[in-house]
Amino acid sequence: MLLKPGEENHEYWFMFNGIDKVLHLSIFAALGFFFMAAFPKIRFYYFIQIILIYAFLTEILQEEMGLGRSMENLDIVADTIGCLIGYYIYKFLVKRFF
Repeated sequence: MLLKPGEENHEYWFMFNGIDKVLHLSIFAALGFFFMAAFPKIRFYYFIQIILIYAFLTEILQEEMGLGRSMENLDIVADTIGCLIGYYIYKFLVKRFF
């Protein structure tokens, strides 16, 4: 989804201005959650570095691949917030149920 050509994004009834930020946040929340599930003992410092490098790389690739997508700073903000949400949901669930 992050590298999908921009021309393929059609208008649907559920589309609204800023939906791409919601998608970025959701994708990175899932990524953060599953990353923590796969590597539960990783330090937060390393976790955030790896996720942010991935976020920056996807934004750079969006710009450079010429598929009608562009690099946006707010996407990186949404990615960061999403990965933090995923991280804290994982930590909450582990603390609550395990």
